[in-house]
Amino acid sequence: MNILHTSDLHLGKRLFDRERLPEQEEVLNEIVDLCERENVSLVLIAGDVFDTFLPPADAEELFFRAVKKLAGKTRAVVIVSGNHDDGVRLAAGAPLAEEEGIFLFGNRPHLFPTGGSRPVRAVEAGEYYLVIEDEHGERVYINALPYPNEARFKEGSSEETFPEKMARWIARGEEGYRGDMPHILLSHLFVAGGKVSESERDIDLGGARAVPVRLLPAEGYVALGHLHKPQQIGIARYSGSVLQYSFDEANTEKSVLLLRTEGKEFAEIRKIPLHAGRKLVRLECDSVSAALELLPKYENCYIELTLHLKEPLTAGETKSLRDLSEGLVSIIPKVQSGEQAPIEQRAALRREELFSLYYRSVYGEDPKEELVRAFVSLLEEEDRA
Repeated sequence: MNILHTSDLHLGKRLFDRERLPEQEEVLNEIVDLCERENVSLVLIAGDVFDTFLPPADAEELFFRAVKKLAGKTRAVVIVSGNHDDGVRLAAGAPLAEEEGIFLFGNRPHLFPTGGSRPVRAVEAGEYYLVIEDEHGERVYINALPYPNEARFKEGSSEETFPEKMARWIARGEEGYRGDMPHILLSHLFVAGGKVSESERDIDLGGARAVPVRLLPAEGYVALGHLHKPQQIGIARYSGSVLQYSFDEANTEKSVLLLRTEGKEFAEIRKIPLHAGRKLVRLECDSVSAALELLPKYENCYIELTLHLKEPLTAGETKSLRDLSEGLVSIIPKVQSGEQAPIEQRAALRREELFSLYYRSVYGEDPKEELVRAFVSLLEEEDRA
């Protein structure tokens, strides 16, 4: 059986003010084509389907269209919710989705029906696992563990440590495993030792909710989402996000993982690059004129430009840079000869003055008056709350 592992779609995610939904649709279509080309029977999506708990309607529409294409007429798709997803909301359509070969695991237990007429189908199910069988009788066991939400974190004894909770949750998904088929743990977790990127929010860097490697199954395959840079930790694999979502991923090749089972084993695991979507580029220049020469060389990219200057960037220079490259989304001026106001002076400034000072340091120009008023208004609302 050929199995594709991907994760971290983050549908609806933007880059500053740039809409990326067309790129997300492009990369999902690329994965559908890959499934056709590689004769994939089962698609695993390891969480963070959406970027927010309440995704925009067009992001939800894209998800429904794309996941139906992924399932097609012959494949099965198994999805667990991530920390960016509302697990209950994501799995609300499970009774309808399962008729299309799509199995959605949120934060509430759900027992999927088995059998059916699709070539690839669930033949055994528990609240936390599935057994998928293809048209040739090949089977695979999936222990499906969605990202534990806050309610689940707080369940049970207050003296139970996070590793003890994780061990219990993983064991719960092992209830139907008899050792007679390939085994997959599908989840959305931060495994200790993983490398994070700037685009990941709510990663527990302090280690309190890092999952020790020793808790993961010793055999089989662990299909994970959460970290956006593809990586391997023991037998655990992060497929990574489908697009570059932050500038520290500028040199990271995006990919999916393709598994091939043979008997009870995984005979092959290989990485397949993804090519859709704009690339993110970090550039540095020591003058505006050098930047004006460099920017045209990076068409169809999103650009973060750091300028090392001796004088502050003027509004006219900022406009020239942005007019030259529509992909320029961030300008970071670093004025070498400029001096910031001492801390004790900044502390005496009013809030609107501090905001204007910060805005000038980032954009090289004064903020518009209506923007300052809106900022102050938000602070006043916060004070009244």
